[in-house]
Amino acid sequence: MRQPLVLLLRRVTVGALALAGTWMTVTSPAAAPAQPTPEAAHLAFTERFHALQHGGIVRAANASISCRAASSGRDPLSPSARSCTAARAGGQGTNGDFDMDYIDVDQDPNTYNSSRAEVRLPEGSRVTYARLYWGGNLRVGEQKPPEDTGRVLIAEPGGEYKELLADTVTGHRVTHDADAYQASADVTRLVQESGGGLYTVAQVDVAKGSSAAGAWGGWTLVVAYDNPAEPLRHLSLWDGFTALDPRSAEEIRLSGRRFPGGAGGRVGLVAYNGDHGTVGDSLHLTYGQASRRPDRPDDHMSGSTALALGDPANPVDDVLNSTIDEPGDLPPERSPAYTNNLGYDSDVFDLGERLAHQGDQLTLRLLCRRDAAWAGVLFVAVDAQP
Repeated sequence: MRQPLVLLLRRVTVGALALAGTWMTVTSPAAAPAQPTPEAAHLAFTERFHALQHGGIVRAANASISCRAASSGRDPLSPSARSCTAARAGGQGTNGDFDMDYIDVDQDPNTYNSSRAEVRLPEGSRVTYARLYWGGNLRVGEQKPPEDTGRVLIAEPGGEYKELLADTVTGHRVTHDADAYQASADVTRLVQESGGGLYTVAQVDVAKGSSAAGAWGGWTLVVAYDNPAEPLRHLSLWDGFTALDPRSAEEIRLSGRRFPGGAGGRVGLVAYNGDHGTVGDSLHLTYGQASRRPDRPDDHMSGSTALALGDPANPVDDVLNSTIDEPGDLPPERSPAYTNNLGYDSDVFDLGERLAHQGDQLTLRLLCRRDAAWAGVLFVAVDAQP
């Protein structure tokens, strides 16, 4: 039997005591358990970080749970195992279709789940901000203890696991068939000192098993960087925890930051329980000039243009489709690197040079008409100069 998280303190040499904003050495396996972070069923999206700098935003992400393809005593060629393998490769299938089990890549018997992903920083970059987000469903075939939602283990490239504690209010909403949450912590110092490479995140508190709602969960590490060789850009990161209602959309507005005609950039999102092949999910970016007419409030835009964001991996009517994807012919490394992550989305969309005319206001609008999904993170990096 794998050991509970508190016993892992025997293996941890450094802990991130994020509530105090300092690093400390954990010296005793009998250390008191972390106090649970405050929780709220709904967290309005607020801006966590913004900067005007030469550089951009990258992210590393992976799922913490997937379908059970085969195990001891099971036939790897059985229909259920074959359909799981096909789903992981991008075929049809949702988390509610399968018996879900932990991903565990670290070969460490003391962790019950673990996965890896690469932070790929351009040469010459300096990290200015980094934040780790993790979350999932706590109620499936088993019921997970909610007190573990506010802590995970993280290992930098070539490093040992460190306990990381959530440093902000955790989103946590219980429904009739799910127990969903998202937690996060500032890891700027760790990523500044460690740089790019493969990060491993373990002990993400998600429940395994099977149910109509299904199991889902994963993590995303968002990293803002400065690089003098890159364009001057507006960088903004928002987070919250919102159940996406088919009758309304989550809307984020970025005002007062001028961008030229022909500006490009990237937009990213993290969401939970979106299903591959279930259409009705969309992400729109509207841009224009904030109105200065005295008879209209400033939150209206004049000459606004709406763009439906999507790409070959994320159809414009199914952006919440369990993908971890970003532009480029050689995506950052992940282990495992499933195409269908069965309820976990962490995607980056390339704007190219689609902001055809100048403006000073951007609005992101995320809508989910079919899936019962939760939104957790949105970020944008857009050119500030031609």
